[in-house]
Amino acid sequence: MVEAIGVHKAYGRLEVLKGIDLTVQRGEVLCLIGPSGSGKSTFLRCINHLEKIDGGALSVDGELVGYRQSGNRLYELKDHEVCGKRAEIGMVFQRFNLFPHMSVLDNITSGPLWVKKAPGGSSKDRARQLLDRVGLADKVDAYPNQLSGGQQQRVAIARALAMDPKLMLFDEPTSALDPELVGDVLDVMRDLADEGMTMIIVTHEMGFAREVGDVVVFMDGGVVVEQGDPTQVLTDPQHERTRSFLAKVL
Repeated sequence: MVEAIGVHKAYGRLEVLKGIDLTVQRGEVLCLIGPSGSGKSTFLRCINHLEKIDGGALSVDGELVGYRQSGNRLYELKDHEVCGKRAEIGMVFQRFNLFPHMSVLDNITSGPLWVKKAPGGSSKDRARQLLDRVGLADKVDAYPNQLSGGQQQRVAIARALAMDPKLMLFDEPTSALDPELVGDVLDVMRDLADEGMTMIIVTHEMGFAREVGDVVVFMDGGVVVEQGDPTQVLTDPQHERTRSFLAKVL
């Protein structure tokens, strides 16, 4: 579903990604772990072209992200083409990013209505189904400021799912939540994993990564230091840098 080959990204002289090679199979849950500043979130944002890569190649479902190839040259897609591809990739941010002036229902239907031009009636029916799925059927008319952080994050997940994505990206989805609210969000993500959704999750929840992840990738300094089976990486890491990191967070 996702293939990264030698992906580089820099901001001026600051090189954030220094040649990332990763493959994510269809239906797989890949958990990205590592210290702050290691490049995890930047890599996630490159997957849906919120950030443009400076080198290498990145593809989703067999198609280059943000570019088309003609002969030996790459051409960046136009904005509307990028948006069309991005609509196939759901993303859940650390800070929810809900529209504060819109109800929960309108937040969830905005994408299908504006981007996919879906009928209003079916979009609202789908939104209600998704709210029920994330345990918030009674919040259809509420506004974001009337919800807890955990509830807002579950609405954000429902909003992403409303676009029927082939891939879900989660950028530290629980790090802004009070500890007692984390469980409800992780339960929704567990359900998605059980249903076969392909997911890439930047997370500090090591127990969740061990339980739900198919692969754990440890990043540091813009490179992949270690990757493999969650139990192996988290309990018997082979690299000293991985061992040092886990000793501080576990």
